[in-house]
Amino acid sequence: MTKYIGILTSGGDSPGLNAAIRGVGKAALNHYGMQIIGFRDGFRGLMENRIMRLDGGELSDILTRGGTILGTSRDKPHRMPVGGKLLDMTDVIVGNYHDNHLDALVCLGGGGTQKNALRLKEKGLNVITLPKTIDNDVALTDITFGFDTALGIATDAIDRLHSTAHSHHRIIVVEIMGHRAGWLALGAGIAGGADVILIPEIPYEVASIAEAIRERSRRGKPFSIVAIAEGAISKQEHADMLTAQKKKANSKQKSGKKAEAEDAPETLYAEKTVRLAKQLELLTGLESRITILGHLQRGGIPSAADRLLATRLGTACTDLIHQGHYGVMVAAKGDGTRAVKLEEVAGKVKTVPPDHPWVLSARHVGTNMGD
Repeated sequence: MTKYIGILTSGGDSPGLNAAIRGVGKAALNHYGMQIIGFRDGFRGLMENRIMRLDGGELSDILTRGGTILGTSRDKPHRMPVGGKLLDMTDVIVGNYHDNHLDALVCLGGGGTQKNALRLKEKGLNVITLPKTIDNDVALTDITFGFDTALGIATDAIDRLHSTAHSHHRIIVVEIMGHRAGWLALGAGIAGGADVILIPEIPYEVASIAEAIRERSRRGKPFSIVAIAEGAISKQEHADMLTAQKKKANSKQKSGKKAEAEDAPETLYAEKTVRLAKQLELLTGLESRITILGHLQRGGIPSAADRLLATRLGTACTDLIHQGHYGVMVAAKGDGTRAVKLEEVAGKVKTVPPDHPWVLSARHVGTNMGD
């Protein structure tokens, strides 16, 4: 009996999404004789039943394309903006799943997508996810597709900034994506030879950074590159954040509401990178300039490694559907894959351990980590 698959991309866009769609689609059509449809703009498209037929023609020539042919959104099934209100549209989504006679729904996304997929599984849907995010912070997978491409882009930016920092004897502060995890800033900082790397997992002390930069100047190197993850915070900010989180958790406990990670404030401060650059300029006497890479890191042609990874995960996903194995995320494991229960992934974040080999390597080559 022919199986019918639905597929959507949710959350932020990422290099490799089209490669993953192609991997799932071509394996489904060519190897297993399944039928596949795409839903436009993430869970919103599933709720509104906006469909794209994915046949051989639609899947051709998308391997090297950035972004996603299906479009994406951050809308959540249980908190969907409709008519100016946030409504629980889960039952509508369940209805559309059945109306389209789907045997499985494939969701490509990061941490938020894993949680939303689990909610749909709990409603009885056959769901499988693939881990996508340039932040590389999805739990229980060796790597996420999108990370390698973004790592190359961020590294190239740091490479290019070295010459202008050296020419003008300046501090260049490069802001790299990563709200909760510092994999991208850490990897690009090491590969690009940044002098200072600041990540969310290691709260920094401005005085320590300034002293490291002054020491470089004393050794005849009157310039520095500071690679900072957008979620990096100072030790004082970290202490303030923990206090605020504790108060919020206590308040929810008293009110009987469940405290969720997504409700915790990511930071109590705005424009941290701008403020840090000004502080370093004041403390070192060197001019500082800021480069915020922003969404540049999400765009463009996916790297060969991301295309390979996305294809590998996509085809493994179709194997699991053929086997009737649902309710899992297809995780990268070495050169292969493994199926991880959504309950084990949802709500968890893969952060950088303080003693991770990348951190130790950075310290060994003299990189200041802010502490």
